[in-house]
Amino acid sequence: MDMNSLAAMLPLPQIFPANLKQKRLIFSHHRRSVGRTSARKDKGEGSFVDDDFYADHSQMIKKLSERRLPVLAQEIFWELKSEGSPLKNSTLSTLMESYIDGGRLLQAQAIWEEMLNSSFVPSVNLISKLFHTFGKMGRFDDIIKVLDQVKLRYSHLLPEAFSLAISCFGKHGQLELMENTLREMVSSGFPVNSATGNSFIIHYSIFGSLMEMETAYGRLKRSRFLIEKEGIMAMAFAYLRKRKFYRLGEFLRDVGLGRRNVGNLLWNLLLLSYAANFKMKSLQREFLRMVEAGFHPDLTTFNIRALAFSRMDLLWDLHLSLEHMEHVKIEPDLVTYGCVVDAYVDRRLGRNLDFALSKMNPDQTPVSLTESFVFEALGKGDFHMSSEAFMQFQRQKKWTYRELISLYLKRQYRRDQVFWNY
Repeated sequence: MDMNSLAAMLPLPQIFPANLKQKRLIFSHHRRSVGRTSARKDKGEGSFVDDDFYADHSQMIKKLSERRLPVLAQEIFWELKSEGSPLKNSTLSTLMESYIDGGRLLQAQAIWEEMLNSSFVPSVNLISKLFHTFGKMGRFDDIIKVLDQVKLRYSHLLPEAFSLAISCFGKHGQLELMENTLREMVSSGFPVNSATGNSFIIHYSIFGSLMEMETAYGRLKRSRFLIEKEGIMAMAFAYLRKRKFYRLGEFLRDVGLGRRNVGNLLWNLLLLSYAANFKMKSLQREFLRMVEAGFHPDLTTFNIRALAFSRMDLLWDLHLSLEHMEHVKIEPDLVTYGCVVDAYVDRRLGRNLDFALSKMNPDQTPVSLTESFVFEALGKGDFHMSSEAFMQFQRQKKWTYRELISLYLKRQYRRDQVFWNY
């Protein structure tokens, strides 16, 4: 019987043996009962247990920790240590991880101190969990303390520890601490990699000003690293939240609209910067340039244009866009239907909707596949929001676009009746 099976048989602290000798006798009894054989067993059962026991105690501690029995796990560890058994590095790490996962930070710190005063070496994953826990609790001074301890005791882990600390500070908006840690990392002779540079951009886009974000982007460019998709998205959202559409367009051109490793993202964001300001000629011109550059418009591309056409009551352009979608075999989603319905209802042409719907398939199940950054700039239309509310209210019902449109038109008709009655 293995250690996991044995741990499963000992769920309650009160039935667990009082000391290590009794534990070892029970382990030995269960091993003999399943008839395991080995070369050492032939020499005598007294020498059978010890080495296997010590080889498996890390798994035992881990199993007890998973079963919410960290006290027993700690008891086994300290008794093994007091008897001078050859403890493994993984044993200490497993016990510390169980305390961190269980929210027992004081005990985890005690194990960490034990690790510092011994020959044990923590794993990068263990340091990451410790930083993450300190960060959630707002104990940033403790992160700096642990980083200093790693610097003194485990210098070979410093590059990973610096990156983890920078990421942790950034996630919690501690931009000054993040910058200080970066300077310390560089002064210690460790280079800044692409992942760290991109994480700076992401954190500044969320917690910093646009100027600070652009400074971080400039620093990344000088390092000759490319900004990755997550960084592009973070900066774009920052510009969109501030309604800085011109600066968004300048940033996208600086990144390079010809980059293909991010798909249509750069072009879609550029089109969105024009659509949000309703610069229709520029929108159409950049759309043609996108096609000429060899990029294939996707659903988000078409919906950006459709939202602009709908808001500007450009029904003919909206119909041409629908025909283009049909030609390139791109299925419309809830956003596309919303653009059509809102455009017709706003112009009191609800009875003529069948003309537009003839180019679509309203008997399909509604889906929304448009990228979320579109709504950051243009918001959601009335039909879109109403349909989401209907589907949220009646989740069990299998809706179709046609049913949603019918229900929406009835609601609009009743609202108009109430208005005229007053």
